[in-house]
Amino acid sequence: MVDWGWHRHESIGFSLPCYWVHLVVAVPDFQALMLPLLRHVADGGEYTIAGSRDVLADQFSLSEEERKERLPSGAANRFYNRLAWAKTYLERAGLIEMVRRGCFKISPAGAEVLANPPERIDIAFLDQFPGFAEFRKKSPSNESQTEGSSSQGAITPEEALEEAYQRLRDELAAEVLTLVRKADPAFFEQLVVDLMLKMGYGGPGDDAGSVTSYGGDAGIDGVINEDYLGLDVVYLQAKRWENTVGRPEIQKFVGALHGKRAKKGVFLTTSNFSADAIEYVKTIDPRVVLIDGMKLAQLMVEYNVGVSTAQTYEIKRVDSDYFDAE
Repeated sequence: MVDWGWHRHESIGFSLPCYWVHLVVAVPDFQALMLPLLRHVADGGEYTIAGSRDVLADQFSLSEEERKERLPSGAANRFYNRLAWAKTYLERAGLIEMVRRGCFKISPAGAEVLANPPERIDIAFLDQFPGFAEFRKKSPSNESQTEGSSSQGAITPEEALEEAYQRLRDELAAEVLTLVRKADPAFFEQLVVDLMLKMGYGGPGDDAGSVTSYGGDAGIDGVINEDYLGLDVVYLQAKRWENTVGRPEIQKFVGALHGKRAKKGVFLTTSNFSADAIEYVKTIDPRVVLIDGMKLAQLMVEYNVGVSTAQTYEIKRVDSDYFDAE
């Protein structure tokens, strides 16, 4: 899968998005964790998810990186999330039981299962237990999933929600990029200044950022203060192109920066950059950050430039303190 991430350019002082490829293959899905978790608590003792996490991670020989891996939103640890859902499903089936807040143990039904254990405990196996079948009956979203589908077999409900959210963001970004490419160059130049301001650069007042005179910019399309006091500035170049931006265009921008005695610049385009251009900016002074069309669209979505919130969903969990109150 391809995740969207952020890389902070320390010499410039702001974070810009980047893509990295991360193959999620070693972290077991939550169904694969059900039988190991049940075996882990087979002695009848009291356990917690936090206390069980490292034991199960060791069983699956997870690396330190895999143990720390988070969901795309960064809101939760992936392995911990899957282990918690495995516990939840075992509890719904009556194979484990809660003894007090955060603590659980194996139930008589769970012990009976382990007396003649199956090769795998999964949703299809749990369907034989009345409590789990009733739980599934009350959860239409679960019934709509078929055994072995990615949304049921490999990921938890929270992960499925995040995947759907990311697909919506990707589709929105693609639509935004299409509209930006159709806009005239002057509009695009103003757009990139608006985006930088939304990202927190500049300061109060009308002089926080500006577009240079169109047609006479000498390679500079916009100027924006890096901080509220205007102690340093970032120069912008905006190219509403369809063709790949190569090294020669970047060199022209660098020449314009030298002419301004500038230390920092951002080159934005609606297309993409050649490998030569990307390598070139790694070795030069001043520092130049490249933002291609997809990165630009993702930033617009992130900072609400040209988009607005249509609907908001809240994810709620049980308030254990409320139910434990005396």
